Amino acid sequence: MTAATIMVQGTASDAGKSMLVAALCRCLRDRGLAVAPFKPQNMALNSAVTADGGEIGRAQAVQAQAAGVEPHVDMNPVLLKPRSDTGAQVVIHGKVVSDMQAFEYHQYKMTAMAAVLASHKRLIEQYDVVVVEGAGSPAEINLRDRDIANMGFAEEVDCPVILIADIDKGGVFAQIVGTLELLAPSERERIVGFVINRFRGDIKLLESGLTWLEEKTNKPVLGVLPYLHNLQLAAEDAIDAAQHTSDSKIKIAVPVFSRISNHTDFDMLRCHPEIELVYVAPNAAIPACDLIILPGSKNVRADLVQMREMGWHEAITRHLRYGGKVLGICGGYQMLGQYISDPNGVEGQPGSTEGLGYLPVTTELTPEKQLTHDTGELLLSQSGSEHIESVAIRGYQIHVGVSATTQTAPVFALLDSGAKDGCISNDNQVAGTYLHGLFDDPKSLRRVIEWAGAKIAMIDDYQALQEQELNRIAKACNEHLDWRLIQSLIQKNK
Repeated sequence: MTAATIMVQGTASDAGKSMLVAALCRCLRDRGLAVAPFKPQNMALNSAVTADGGEIGRAQAVQAQAAGVEPHVDMNPVLLKPRSDTGAQVVIHGKVVSDMQAFEYHQYKMTAMAAVLASHKRLIEQYDVVVVEGAGSPAEINLRDRDIANMGFAEEVDCPVILIADIDKGGVFAQIVGTLELLAPSERERIVGFVINRFRGDIKLLESGLTWLEEKTNKPVLGVLPYLHNLQLAAEDAIDAAQHTSDSKIKIAVPVFSRISNHTDFDMLRCHPEIELVYVAPNAAIPACDLIILPGSKNVRADLVQMREMGWHEAITRHLRYGGKVLGICGGYQMLGQYISDPNGVEGQPGSTEGLGYLPVTTELTPEKQLTHDTGELLLSQSGSEHIESVAIRGYQIHVGVSATTQTAPVFALLDSGAKDGCISNDNQVAGTYLHGLFDDPKSLRRVIEWAGAKIAMIDDYQALQEQELNRIAKACNEHLDWRLIQSLIQKNK
């Protein structure tokens, strides 16, 4: 007997699909079922590296953690990483296929669907339940042709669909009824119930609306989930700029590039009670701070040009003149060097772009992508001299490009593989690394903050934080969803 497949689709982006899939994975795991998450097609610049060296969406890695299984490329067979408003890098089964413009990818979708169905087939042969996450909304009528992300997939594998809507944005009944109205009859029939997300207030005031909705659609409301304040689950793509700092000892600014990638790097900084983290929006001024972190970018040369156009390079120069520190991660590290060359046109037009010149590093972008998990020793200290206490470091690399130092400079980290990662300026004010996840471990987080001139308390690591939040959303779903109906859906679908 193959696994049951159940799908979660949303009335819009950010309705809560990723969260609900993660919660269902955790709840089903706790009920003794072998469960796997699945997202046929994901468009996101936050990604994770699987144990076998593939690349999938960050949300699916978190959902795999919720299910208690290792992330695998089959859990997100198609990943689109936007390079521009009309083009993206296409990743199939964890590996880059090519860059495609939107229309070109639309023609490619049937090939992509074959990869999706192959992955789904492998998963249903290994697990009891596969919980699928849709993308955006199924009611985007211009995208219905060749759809592989929502109803196109659901119809192909004949699975039931739960529709989730966000009441916090307002108009929840219009969201649900309007979505149903725009679906084909067979697609409408496939929706087995609704979940209303992010409710705050007196549930009694909502009950008449729920009754109306069930009578209007002849479909059940499976539950109303409460608004969970300060939820710290890794975001699929959107940046959560909310601040949770009450007693900050250090202020950190992160300029938001047009193609910022893996901003989940900063989740642990954002939730630390003694760190004030500020995301600097495009064209906004970089505020006075202790540390500027340049994040990763999916289009490094273009974002470097834009940084100069917005005057951020001048703000960085002024920041360093007054004794501040600057750290670059991945693309941000490349920007801090002497120049970035792209002879093969990996990220756009072939050519070379002058870097910010703070590190003795040159980078050549190459077609091959680095996808590794790494451990090692962090060689960073406040004084710039050889550190006293050894600090272990772990992280992952997702980047194109090879960087080389043009002169002797201190190394940022010595990896257990024997490789040297990143470098530090001789005046100890600027540092760069290829390692994402640098702040996920509390010891390496604290060492970087000490380098920037502050002392902070130790907190739980990223994995523990995610576990705490996964249990929190599972608790809400256990309390507020109709599990009798959900389990009957699973049984019927086997």
